[in-house]
Amino acid sequence: MLKLLKWTVIVVVGLAILLFAGGYALSPEFKAVRSTTVAAPADKVYALIADPREWKRWTVWNQRDPAMAIAYSGPPSGPGAAWEWKSKTEGDGKMSFTAAEPGKRLAYELYFPDFGTTSRGALELAADGQGTKVTWIMNGNMGSNPLFRWLALFGDRMVGPDFEAGLANLKALAEKG
Repeated sequence: MLKLLKWTVIVVVGLAILLFAGGYALSPEFKAVRSTTVAAPADKVYALIADPREWKRWTVWNQRDPAMAIAYSGPPSGPGAAWEWKSKTEGDGKMSFTAAEPGKRLAYELYFPDFGTTSRGALELAADGQGTKVTWIMNGNMGSNPLFRWLALFGDRMVGPDFEAGLANLKALAEKG
């Protein structure tokens, strides 16, 4: 019995060391990219992404937690516009728009206090036949915590489905009469 306990402790400690050491060996960086084509002009799509108040109409995070507490700051749209949220199910965060080219691109920075991490991204718009190709990009950094670095391995798989659902909602909203 004592021998089994000793080996169990050795295995658990070994796995913990491997988990931490392996985490430090991993890159903290991840990237998620998703696209869709919207049958609407770029200016109409841009109006839905450049104003943080519009995001609650198409992102999945707001739909999953309708009780999410949201506060807006800065100008109504474009660079400097920001929104912060507090959510029991979606976590807390702040998004600030950092750069904008009307009808073409909106860049943002995301901060997640629960993880102490910052991510950067953009929504890019390009003519695509009779519509607009919308590409949503996020480059994340999980920081120096070795356990969070393991999450970076799955960053695209964790964020990508939310981007896909958000883009589908954005498409439906922009294509309405």
